Amino acid sequence: MIWALNLFFDSLLLYLTAIFLKREIKLARLFAGGFIGSLIILLSFTPLNVYTSHPISKFLFSIMMVLIAFGYKRLTFFFKALMTLYVSTFLIGGALMGTHYFIQYDSELTTRVLMTSVKGFGDPISWLFVFIGFPVAWHFSRKNIESMEMTKIQFDQIVKVTVKIDNETLTLKGLVDSGNQLYDPLSKLPVMFVSIKNQLDTIHESIRKLAEDPDVLINGSGELPEEWQNRLRIIPTRVIGQEHQLIIAVKPESILIEHNGTQYLCEKGLVSFTIKQLSSEDAFQCIVHPKMLTGQKHQTDTVKVS
Repeated sequence: MIWALNLFFDSLLLYLTAIFLKREIKLARLFAGGFIGSLIILLSFTPLNVYTSHPISKFLFSIMMVLIAFGYKRLTFFFKALMTLYVSTFLIGGALMGTHYFIQYDSELTTRVLMTSVKGFGDPISWLFVFIGFPVAWHFSRKNIESMEMTKIQFDQIVKVTVKIDNETLTLKGLVDSGNQLYDPLSKLPVMFVSIKNQLDTIHESIRKLAEDPDVLINGSGELPEEWQNRLRIIPTRVIGQEHQLIIAVKPESILIEHNGTQYLCEKGLVSFTIKQLSSEDAFQCIVHPKMLTGQKHQTDTVKVS
């Protein structure tokens, strides 16, 4: 029963971590991570108890829990999940201990504390722990709360994007970026950037050609189907390190953007495809022009669950 409770609570802590970080997590990976954490209880009944009860061993177990539950994309991605797991653990543990001592009064414990206060200033090691541990814990909590707030701000700007082009329907997560002010200079249509890095095997061949080597098409040495000729736009842009650069954008049949239960139909917009990953943590696959959210809108029938 103790092991089952640990498995349940470790899984809940991982789930709470995923909520804080706004990350999607599969139930199988969730319980697999919780199972790894609960192994400490099972190993405590073996000769390995001497090693598993050590703080370093517990820290290694927590690392394995995060790796199994969230995977590894880069160091900051992993470290943020690990630190948030500890914050969640301390928050839940502190709440449970505070509630316990608020409800249950232990007169014998109170007497021992009062006697310690009368006879001296307490254990010097405990005072050293407080002086060192409190500033570290405060700084640790503050930095992680700020990090979670930044994640929340970015999450609020994430939208669901559906692009339809030549019988191809792409459903993506998009980031509304106010810094994206790219327009086609002739038609004045806003431009959206879409990454197809994770869809190279299933995407339409024409879209893949546009994303993999647009310079070939710009130079006229490449070919696309005739029905695509009227869709293409060559747009000048500026990037860091280069004064002028040309990109190819495509006019899709429609762009549907869903944000906070409202759908925006962008009938006049362009899409530029790339094989580069736009988000290092794969939080979004396209960068949405803010003007695309000014189109015709209507409420959806979906129910949001917080």
